[in-house]
Amino acid sequence: MAQGFLRLDAIVPEELNAEAIEVLTTGVPPVPYGTPLAEAFLPGTFARRLVDLPLIAGALESLVGPAPTVDHHAVHVREPQGGTAQPLHGDAIIDTRADAFDVQLMYYPHEVTEQMGGTLLVPGSHLRRTNESDTGRYQNLLGQVRLTCPAGTVLLLHHGIWHGGRRNDSDRRRYMFKIRFNPTVPQVRLWDTADLVDPAVAAELAVQHPWYEHATGRLEIYNRVALWRALTDDDGFDIDYWATRVTNRPRRTA
Repeated sequence: MAQGFLRLDAIVPEELNAEAIEVLTTGVPPVPYGTPLAEAFLPGTFARRLVDLPLIAGALESLVGPAPTVDHHAVHVREPQGGTAQPLHGDAIIDTRADAFDVQLMYYPHEVTEQMGGTLLVPGSHLRRTNESDTGRYQNLLGQVRLTCPAGTVLLLHHGIWHGGRRNDSDRRRYMFKIRFNPTVPQVRLWDTADLVDPAVAAELAVQHPWYEHATGRLEIYNRVALWRALTDDDGFDIDYWATRVTNRPRRTA
């Protein structure tokens, strides 16, 4: 919630990683927008076996629930010594939903070294609503993460996080496979909520990232509280009274 992404290092088996290079070079057949996941990728195909891996399937169900639809997917390739850095952006048009979010899976079938560039992420940017490349003029932000990772790493991202592909300065082609998932059920308490009242939860939701200014950082906390209230069905949750002030509708007449 505070970071905007979940990183799962080296969770894809080596045999699937090896197969992925050939499959991604050829391309993954497109699917219509909104196709149910069970129909989007046929059983036995590379993409289906990827999303059926227990850690990935479990994480997806915790985030978007059972039976999501596939919004779209794409294979991103950066040639050796090729290309410029992609502008920092959020995917698709501005999204004002405060009670739902899509999840984007990014899969890296091989090691990504610093020289290969990888994906740039800005932690905590996912609830700062922008329209696509509005942030493209920004070059570097304090606390940004330039991904380096072992083969078989998967990222699960909130759809709004600011990100961009870096240029590839290595002598090896770089691959990334992306799938965007849309929830079909309310995203309410889909995960193990045994520690929901643990003080560490509120502490994590109150985390400030280095690129925040003091005042605007409060907006990020407010946005997190609003989403957390929706995800937990708890309209009373708050951090430092920020949401309570804004949602207060005084009705006392005497």
